[in-house]
Amino acid sequence: MKVIIDLCVVPIGVGVSVSKYVAACERILDDAGLSHQMHAYGTNVEGEWDDVFAAVKRCHEVVHAMGAPRITTSLKIGTRCDREQSMKDKIESVNRKRGRGSQ
Repeated sequence: MKVIIDLCVVPIGVGVSVSKYVAACERILDDAGLSHQMHAYGTNVEGEWDDVFAAVKRCHEVVHAMGAPRITTSLKIGTRCDREQSMKDKIESVNRKRGRGSQ
């Protein structure tokens, strides 16, 4: 089953800056071959359910290995069974309705 998630992994007990942990998770998503788009407060990820959630698990493993004693993760999950839809499709649909074309 295809899934699109919005993922926000927050290490706790590592200080104020978390960019090195975000970078580590982005590398995990790259290595998994998943389509993803980072935004200011998380990352959208799309792919097969098992592949996406294996990458989320790997993010936790790696962030803990980097020294984070705790992690809190927020996840929004979307699936559809009536047709395939990508992150790009969703954005383009809204942009067309706004009269902006593809971005």
